[in-house]
Amino acid sequence: MSDSQVHPTAIIDPKARLGSGVVVGPYAIIGAEVDLGDGCRVGHHATIDGPSKIGPRNEFFPYAAIGFKTQDLKYRGEPTHLEIGEGNTFREFSTVHRGTGPEEKTIIGDGNLFLAYAHIAHNCIVGHKTIFSNNATLAGHVTVGDHAVISGLSAVHQFCRIGAHAIIGGCAKIVQDVPPFLIADGNPAVLRGVNHIGLERHGFIDADIKVLRRVYRTLADKTLNFSQAIEKIEASDDAPNAHVQELLQFLKSTQRGVIRPEPLAGS
Repeated sequence: MSDSQVHPTAIIDPKARLGSGVVVGPYAIIGAEVDLGDGCRVGHHATIDGPSKIGPRNEFFPYAAIGFKTQDLKYRGEPTHLEIGEGNTFREFSTVHRGTGPEEKTIIGDGNLFLAYAHIAHNCIVGHKTIFSNNATLAGHVTVGDHAVISGLSAVHQFCRIGAHAIIGGCAKIVQDVPPFLIADGNPAVLRGVNHIGLERHGFIDADIKVLRRVYRTLADKTLNFSQAIEKIEASDDAPNAHVQELLQFLKSTQRGVIRPEPLAGS
């Protein structure tokens, strides 16, 4: 706890470990088996429970509730874990739960932004630099790829996967996988096309975006079933593209199926 600033009203369990330069605000609570990395900031009335291993420079805003036991009714009190990388922001009333089974983990990467009331359930895996808008909700065992955006009031069913650079629209209901680079929107959600603006913002060149749009048109071709669409993409001149390969790998590894694609306007 060297160089840390802990408000006198905060409660720190003796079994917690605070790194250097940690700031803990009034009435915050840090429970046993919490390992809080250097430079973290814990706002007033925020609560962190353990076992939780938290990297450096994370910020927890007031009333965030991090590392509590799962809400899964199968949980029987076994030791479970939460791992958080570095540089994440957890805004007011955001919640993150530990895993369910013995020694299972919920894992969050680096540089993510969780806005107010966002919820990450047990056994989820969240990559790097994602954005969860207000009230975005993951059920258990969901995987979210890097740079994905989960918009406000949207909900993702358990065991679904959200691919890298995908975006989910506000108030969406996600019950199957959302492939990388694409847009999902609606209730129930459908695929709406390529996340063109998001890809541009992350440095994708125009040629690669055009390739992904061509591939999407094949996916959305209503004369093809899912397997036929994959076969046609694999046989196309676009198949060697690295982003197309990532998309194909995602499609072929789906367990819950992929959200239905809608044709692009003008297709």
